[in-house]
Amino acid sequence: MSARAKDDGGGPRRAGPRGWAGLGRGAAKVVQPVPEWRGSTRQVCGLWPYAIGTGTPMVGVPLGRNMISGATVCCDPVSWFQRANLISNPSAFVLGLPGLGKSTLVRRMAAGLAGYGVMPLVLGDLKPDYVDLIEALGGQVISLGGSRGYVNVLDPGEATSAAERLTGSARQMVLADAHDRRLAMVSSLLTILRAAPPGDREETILDRALTVLDERHDGVPVLPDLLRIIREAPDPVRQVALDRGSIDRYQSLTENLEASLIGLVDGGRLGRTFSRPTSSPMRRDRPVVYDVSHIDDAQTDLQAAVMLACWSAGFGMVNVANALADAGVEPRRHYFVVLDELWRVLRAGRGLVDRVDALTRLNRTRGVGTAMISHTMSDLLALPAEQDRMKARGFVERSGMVIAGGLPGAEMAMLTQAVPLSRAEQEMLIGWQDPPAWDPIHNRETAPPGRGKFLIKVGGRPGIPVQVQLTSVEMGIHDTNKRWEEVSRVGPVARPDDDLRRPYPVR
Repeated sequence: MSARAKDDGGGPRRAGPRGWAGLGRGAAKVVQPVPEWRGSTRQVCGLWPYAIGTGTPMVGVPLGRNMISGATVCCDPVSWFQRANLISNPSAFVLGLPGLGKSTLVRRMAAGLAGYGVMPLVLGDLKPDYVDLIEALGGQVISLGGSRGYVNVLDPGEATSAAERLTGSARQMVLADAHDRRLAMVSSLLTILRAAPPGDREETILDRALTVLDERHDGVPVLPDLLRIIREAPDPVRQVALDRGSIDRYQSLTENLEASLIGLVDGGRLGRTFSRPTSSPMRRDRPVVYDVSHIDDAQTDLQAAVMLACWSAGFGMVNVANALADAGVEPRRHYFVVLDELWRVLRAGRGLVDRVDALTRLNRTRGVGTAMISHTMSDLLALPAEQDRMKARGFVERSGMVIAGGLPGAEMAMLTQAVPLSRAEQEMLIGWQDPPAWDPIHNRETAPPGRGKFLIKVGGRPGIPVQVQLTSVEMGIHDTNKRWEEVSRVGPVARPDDDLRRPYPVR
């Protein structure tokens, strides 16, 4: 009987993916994978019909392999906005449970963009995850927290020196931006200290006091100088306080404000981190990371305040760089701003969502790409006020791309309200958050099934599942568990007669 004879059902028999099944028909038990190479259409045109187009964009930083097609996936918010026109906003929001590689993914983007000439700015590194990378790139590491460093929230940064190089409206815009940024930062510190935003009258008093301070003070002022101006009660400040000519009424109106400023100057929950001159001014011509890992996790208010101050200083520096470039004084610079642990700042006080929203909403016009990182949607939506929850969800909705790692099933209802996900995509994300298996041979856990796996979503388009792959050089600097690499030098039991210079064996 011929191999193509009719079967019992009347249809022709066809070879399967491994050949003709059956005795003596030559079915292959193992099918070798076909070697793949990547090249331009000009290079591979002679290989027709074996050349096929990739199903994923090839513009941007190479992240890894498409988990379905095996094609190389290139992705970053700056390249997809500037060069490929795939997104309308140069921003990415990264979600995923701890330990699955969110920081590693963003570090890969930062390293690749640095090769394209885009400078990374990590405005608050709590672990730290990015210090080694910035050092390897020849950047600036600024340590804050405790006695290691201070950030003066009244420091205009490079705005004053930049204004001297500008004229006309450009000069006025730089100075006005510095004034508004300092006012917003003082208000944010008061919000964290009180767990509620200052009143309208108090903000007006602070605004006028800052103006008077700039007129009277030589050099860079600090918070004690602002407190002194409010205590001195100059006429411009009394006018906006509406004290009706009564100094007693003025002191009554400013009593709570004065008490809060004393808390910022003389210690308290936020310490003296913001009341002294800036220890390390930020530079705009190289990558920068603020290392805030020395602040204890129990000091949640201080962590949030320092990170917010770092964000304010970073975006203020970007505005100065853009003003100088617009005037033709300096070359154009683009930045990739990393905002990690977003949820810590949002939970620090009512109204801080508005501060973060104001800092990040204009990233397209500022010429910066941003990457916001948080664990879950629950972190963003666990805010007491409904309006704050809606604005926090807007961070995800407005992002040019959303990159999701492993997430629990309970997150899907909240995530799909901001990002459309098919049922298959939801099941993929849920599967990636499963715990690691136990390796009985080596007596240790295997890698989590979702480590390094992410789904890239742009609008309503189908997601791109990617497995991030690191080079041998990157492996040395992409390690967020360094302190667990070395085995304890003491061991499980320390006896008095032990030589503690020798590690006690672990059985």
